[in-house]
Amino acid sequence: MTPAGALLSWARAVLDHPQIGMVGTWPRAAALLGRQSLEEGLDQFWERQLPQMRQASRATQLACLEQYLKDPEAVWGIRTAWGTLSQACHHHPYELAPTAAELEQWFAAVERLVARLADTEA
Repeated sequence: MTPAGALLSWARAVLDHPQIGMVGTWPRAAALLGRQSLEEGLDQFWERQLPQMRQASRATQLACLEQYLKDPEAVWGIRTAWGTLSQACHHHPYELAPTAAELEQWFAAVERLVARLADTEA
C-alpha cells in the first residue's frame, strides 16, 4: 500500500469508528488525514515530474499543476478536493463539521485523483 493509500485508510477508519476517543473531533481528524493523503499523492507526483517543486508551497504546486498534468478535469478536482478538505480541517464556530457522507464522497474523489496522479509519467 502506498503512503497516500495508508493515510486514506486511516481517514476511513476514523470515519467508520468515530467513537474511538474522538467525540466531536472525528470529522476534522478524518478530513485532515484525507487531505494528507492527497498531499502525499501530490508529493509523489512532483518527485517524478519536477523534484524541486516539492520545496514550493502547496498553493504554488496547485497553481502549476495544469502545466504538468494535462487533464483539466483532474486538475480542477485536485484543487477542489484540497480546498474543501482544508476548509473542513478547521473549526469555525458558525459552520457545522462535515458529515460522514460528505467525507466519504471526498475520500472517493481523493482516491481517484491520487490514482490519476500516479498514472502520470514524467
